[in-house]
Amino acid sequence: MISPSYYRDLVSGRQGGLTGHLLRGLFRAVETPYAWAMTIRNRRYDRGRAEIHRVDAPVVSVGNLTLGGTGKTPLVEWIARRLRQQGVRVAIVSRGYGAPRDGLNDEALELELALPDVPHLQSPDRVASARTAIAEYASQALLLDDGFQHRRLARDLDIVLLDATEPFGFAHVFPRGTLREPLAGVARADVVVLSRADMIDQAARGQIRRRVARLAPRAIWCEVEHHPQALTGVHGEELPLAAIEGKRIAAFCGIGNPPGFRHTLETLGCELTAWREFADHHRYTRDDIESLAQWSAEADWVLCTRKDLVKLRSAAWKNTPLWALNIELQFLEGQQPLEKALDEIVVK
Repeated sequence: MISPSYYRDLVSGRQGGLTGHLLRGLFRAVETPYAWAMTIRNRRYDRGRAEIHRVDAPVVSVGNLTLGGTGKTPLVEWIARRLRQQGVRVAIVSRGYGAPRDGLNDEALELELALPDVPHLQSPDRVASARTAIAEYASQALLLDDGFQHRRLARDLDIVLLDATEPFGFAHVFPRGTLREPLAGVARADVVVLSRADMIDQAARGQIRRRVARLAPRAIWCEVEHHPQALTGVHGEELPLAAIEGKRIAAFCGIGNPPGFRHTLETLGCELTAWREFADHHRYTRDDIESLAQWSAEADWVLCTRKDLVKLRSAAWKNTPLWALNIELQFLEGQQPLEKALDEIVVK
């Protein structure tokens, strides 16, 4: 299995040579029927030929146009926390990709750690989960996590995130690029959020915004950054970021966008001496843990994401302490229009 970074180098064209050329050609051959199938599927929903189910509570969908990490989980957390502060009983509904049998996947465990008073229901049948959340938890609002391509459940607000470093999936649908569906699908969005906007300059942000506006002229436009807040330990304890300044850091992650995590680490004044990537939703085995412990033995600290930490809390970590980087969402633009849209739908 190739690493996320190698895959992005491949589909972006940065990976040259005969092998890169041949693989891109193979991916292109697969892309065409997949993109066509997605287009036909969306047309069926758009024209009422596929059933869309409405439930007895407002639904806010948060999703991606591309594969991998766009910062969706911090936005789901931000919306859920805001609704709870307003006294709204909210539940999160998701498919649960990569979840073990009778358990939650890593993203749900991460949200459970951050939002202990918000129920999270995972099932491939998200319509059934939505109805369960209303009937059994008396939920007054539902957050459909990773819901942009899930069309069966009606939503009252459709939010899609674009990663500023890779907003349009290298202009190709998976596997030739990282788009989950043709770019024209962004026209369904009520809100478009440019995540990691601080990683590009203002001119580049403007170019992305203008392109989106041509496809979704009525969508609310937001720009956010992912701001490191603190360090979290395996038992939930916290330390300030200043604790790692000048320290030798070994870092690893199993997320959709490893370069984003690495970029954040490089802003913290520490020395990144070792780096490892795993596939998104990677399930860490005993061999993985032993290998990581040996690999990081010369470092002062071992850092991962909170999404990784929730799968490693019960592991016996030797030699070097393991901590996760806590990330919070900060708006650069569009916070008030988004809050107004949420209030109009949910807080009546």
